[in-house]
Amino acid sequence: MKAIVWSRYGSADLLQYKDVAKPTPKENEVLIKIHAATVTAGDCELRRFDIAPWIWLPVRLYVGVFKPRIKILGQELSGEVEAVGQNVTQFKKGDLIFAEAGFKGAYAQYTCLPTTLAMAIKPSNMTFDEAATISTGGINALHFLRKAKVSAGQKILINGGGGSIGTYAVQIAKNFGAIVTGVDSAQKLDMLSSIGADHVIDYKKEDFTENGKKYDVIIDIVGTSSFSRSIQSLNKDGRYVLGNPKFVGMIKGVWTSATTNKKVIFALAKGNIEDFDYLKKLIEEGKLISVIDKKYPLSQVPEAHHYVEKGYKKGNLVITIPHS
Repeated sequence: MKAIVWSRYGSADLLQYKDVAKPTPKENEVLIKIHAATVTAGDCELRRFDIAPWIWLPVRLYVGVFKPRIKILGQELSGEVEAVGQNVTQFKKGDLIFAEAGFKGAYAQYTCLPTTLAMAIKPSNMTFDEAATISTGGINALHFLRKAKVSAGQKILINGGGGSIGTYAVQIAKNFGAIVTGVDSAQKLDMLSSIGADHVIDYKKEDFTENGKKYDVIIDIVGTSSFSRSIQSLNKDGRYVLGNPKFVGMIKGVWTSATTNKKVIFALAKGNIEDFDYLKKLIEEGKLISVIDKKYPLSQVPEAHHYVEKGYKKGNLVITIPHS
């Protein structure tokens, strides 16, 4: 089968389009014929190993000390069940699914995933390309909003609203009844308004922490806002979600949560079938869509990584997997 092979940490140009052995499912695994995957900022960070210091060592030990032990990147996918292991009862050959791939596996024509990872039947009104975006962007967005206890009428600001997580967060927050402000670059603002954002801010022209406005929840997906000024921009009992937490911010967050009436949240998301089913229901009711900027074939994954790293991506970037 064809796959994008990752053999060294560093530039996207080191990724290679090669023939590799097709995997065989173990007793608790599903063999998936992949139709679509995505490139996220997280994929690029892992590829060049630009990892936060507080998790650098355990991730390096898991992924590979001197070179990657994991050979195929890609966090999320959609496709068709080709075969199942003898202990798998949740899925059968021919099921059309979307799934999280953990750290690995989506940049290939086939992959085997254990059923301990979250996967579900694809929404009936979504293409494979659209469904491939759910399990990172959608799941993280839902997680952050639930952790912040977002409810109807609250004022929510999403810093980095134009990315894969942000575009889902804007829509889910609107479904919760919140009043949403999206912050991103100028070329993404019209798109944010089109998916429901009540207000938009070009971060290059206006610093939301200095405009005097207050919010019930601030979700900083990209990790660029000033910690102290963000806390000052919260209403009483406000919540500040660190979507891309740094160690210093986490320490400040623990202290702020313990000594003030404001809470700082930095719990990471873990997909589960209940969350997948919740998002699937919203999608099939027409309340949630996937925003796709560009599509690249599997052979052009290096070019796709370069595009994402430049910060141009609106919503999601999809990798299409050929099987001819």
